[in-house]
Amino acid sequence: MDAYLGIDVGSISTKGVVITKNNHVIAQAYLRTQGKPVQAIKELIKNLQMQTNNTKIIGAGTTGSARRLAGVMIGADVVKNEIIAHALASSYFHPDVKTIIEIGGQDSKIILLRDGIPIDFAMNNVCAAGTGSFLEHQATRLGIPIEQFGNYALQAKTGVTIAGRCTVFAESDMVHKAQLGISTEDIIRGLCDAIVRNYLNTVAKGKNIQPLILFQGGVAANIGVKTAFERALNEQVILPEHFLVMGAIGAAILAQEYVSENKTTKFAGFRTADIKFITKAFECKDCPNSCEVIETFREGQIIDRYGDRCGKWSENT
Repeated sequence: MDAYLGIDVGSISTKGVVITKNNHVIAQAYLRTQGKPVQAIKELIKNLQMQTNNTKIIGAGTTGSARRLAGVMIGADVVKNEIIAHALASSYFHPDVKTIIEIGGQDSKIILLRDGIPIDFAMNNVCAAGTGSFLEHQATRLGIPIEQFGNYALQAKTGVTIAGRCTVFAESDMVHKAQLGISTEDIIRGLCDAIVRNYLNTVAKGKNIQPLILFQGGVAANIGVKTAFERALNEQVILPEHFLVMGAIGAAILAQEYVSENKTTKFAGFRTADIKFITKAFECKDCPNSCEVIETFREGQIIDRYGDRCGKWSENT
């Protein structure tokens, strides 16, 4: 069977899928990046290979914050940003989608579509307030498995106001509410409401949110946050079947489009998982810009350089 590979590498998680020419997902994997994207990508490749032994990959695409690194490692045909990847996959599975809410491990974004075309977007990647890493920290502090965190919010008798604009203030406010004797369930619901309030007042500020609304990314697994969005927007919020890996699916679809047009692929194969890759950085002193140049080595040989404004290093890789 011919198929297409898509990889989405973020700061917290690394996602991958293999899809058929009909965009049917036949394999998927979701791993923790853990600050080691090279190792995470290699483990992801091994995982997907085990799920698709009799499958031939004839195209590959990457997206996410480490999309260039992933693209160089696997020989990607397409390297695209998350906005395009999420919009493409979402509009394929839900042609009527007009708003995509995406909250990941350390960033969040909103994408507005009309007739399947992204017309506006915004991202928040400066503060981690309301993202997956913050929620996991609070779940650990409260001694609650993150998988059960949202269910606690649904058991709340009433909501309490939690400061949501800053992770430090939010945690301090939660501790204070607990000291007042307020139940854990009510505090968690208050936190979910605060996350939504912060998102709508920062990332989505001034955006024309219209249904059909999709909720994607790791935080979408939290039923408490999903329900809080529905309360705030007074609209149904839908979790797509593949909400965790929609970016990777979009990258795979983009690869399929590229290969169908160019009739060739640069995919290096699953052997990528067994090759040694190293990434280094140095500061170029040749001009006042002092650019930080990133180098990627495969088996000791330089295969990519970027980060220089003038192109001195990147154009001679």
